[in-house]
Amino acid sequence: MKTTSQYVTRDLETDIRSCLEMPEIIAVTGARQCGKTTLLNKIISKLPSQEVAAIDFEDRQELLLFQNDIKAFAELHVKDKKYLFIDEFQYATDGGRLLKFIYDNFPVKIFITGSSSTELSVQSIQYLVGRIFVFTLYPFSFNEFLRFKNSKLISFLSQTESLSDEVILRINKYYYEYALYGGYPRVVLAETDRERELVLKNIYNTYLLKEIRQILNYPSDTKLEKLIQALALQISSICNYNELSNLTGFRHNDLIEALDILSYTFVIAPCRPFYTNKRLELIKSPKFYFVDNGFRNTALKNFSPLSTRNDSGAIHENFIAAELLKKEFALRYWRTKSKAEVDFIIESQGDQIPVEVKSTLKKPAITKSFRSFLKKYKPPQAFVASENLYANKVIADTPVYFRPLWATIQGQ
Repeated sequence: MKTTSQYVTRDLETDIRSCLEMPEIIAVTGARQCGKTTLLNKIISKLPSQEVAAIDFEDRQELLLFQNDIKAFAELHVKDKKYLFIDEFQYATDGGRLLKFIYDNFPVKIFITGSSSTELSVQSIQYLVGRIFVFTLYPFSFNEFLRFKNSKLISFLSQTESLSDEVILRINKYYYEYALYGGYPRVVLAETDRERELVLKNIYNTYLLKEIRQILNYPSDTKLEKLIQALALQISSICNYNELSNLTGFRHNDLIEALDILSYTFVIAPCRPFYTNKRLELIKSPKFYFVDNGFRNTALKNFSPLSTRNDSGAIHENFIAAELLKKEFALRYWRTKSKAEVDFIIESQGDQIPVEVKSTLKKPAITKSFRSFLKKYKPPQAFVASENLYANKVIADTPVYFRPLWATIQGQ
């Protein structure tokens, strides 16, 4: 039986460990409860304890000492240490300038975490240019999720030869759970659906009450909840700001601010148009996807099985968007003014690789819009994602790979 104390290896851990001997500050940003503290504690556990100072800025006394008497803070926590870990760094006012003082005056390797990219980017990095590496830790990718659930199946995710229906069916069983409940570590470690839903409800409320409302200084959750629910219902749709304003009660400028904060706090991610011709292709209007499907389904209070839902296509599309984010791809879609559209465009090494998402696909076939993109941009490869189909086909001189959703972007 798996317990909630079990550590699940994160892909980012390898990247951070490779920087241990480098002088730069390591900043780990990411959503609340996505595992930042657990990850750093795992790294700390492998270091000599006498060389480590670990501070949490949710401890108000330590935070005030840092803010009001940086020399005393350094004397108590930094002097004679090799490693300094500061959790919840976003609470520090003028944190970047103060951290620069420590960096410039003490030979200590510094690690910080923060749950909002706003504070770390605006307040800190302006003082730490050339002194900091910033990493983003997201909820579990499907690869990390499957590594915990059934590691023997991992090798099939990137297999280049055909997969049997039996293997696809077996991995899909895990995919359907992941698509409903997402990848927050505490959710993945839960043993029942009821427990998963309770944990997600707590995460959802924590975001609204502790993170977003605090940043926006709102007296009520009502508008924010309406906005999150509206976005959850509009996945894959081009954002209509006037419609969102009418639905939520936000004025236009306040709506833009709220959307920015939801992005900075890793609730949603914008997907912007890819274009090369301003006259024929959309250039402004974004779509919005959720960083985690479990959070999205919590907003809708809907954990019904995918087979019974009329929004299964949106869930599949959000899955691909979130997986692209975790691979550090900017989200892009393509749409012409004549309404030809491709769900995602992966920009990689000067190439534009289209990805189309379908719920079910019985045979390898593409839409007129997808064929139009292939003819116009001549990409080196293209992908069509669906629940079960695994096939290859050359269309318009482009190799098109039809893959199960969870196998679509593994090699990218």
